[in-house]
Amino acid sequence: WLDERGYLTLVDRSKDLIISGGSNIYPREVEEVLLLHPAIKEVAVIGVPDADWGESVLAAVVKKEGHVPDEQELDLFCLEHIARFKRPRRYRFVEALPKNHYGKVLKTELRDLEQRATG
Repeated sequence: WLDERGYLTLVDRSKDLIISGGSNIYPREVEEVLLLHPAIKEVAVIGVPDADWGESVLAAVVKKEGHVPDEQELDLFCLEHIARFKRPRRYRFVEALPKNHYGKVLKTELRDLEQRATG
């Protein structure tokens, strides 16, 4: 976005940008909201193919020990903090996120895992 001084601020990597129904969704923005939820330890947001919207938002969620959030609870939480079109359409609860040896989440691998899981 452009701030009041005319400086351009990039929110996320362009290759991670999700375009759903013609709207741009930055995964980091959705991740930051979900990380505010007390039951979420880690999260990675990716775009997955969607026949109607082009892409839809999927959140891969690692729960904190002893917590059991459900999709409806997370949806309501997101709706309190971000626009409806940005909220994940699906959640996948995982034990761990795929990461490289520097600890960076491997979103390409996450997309591949999701594609194999859904066929």
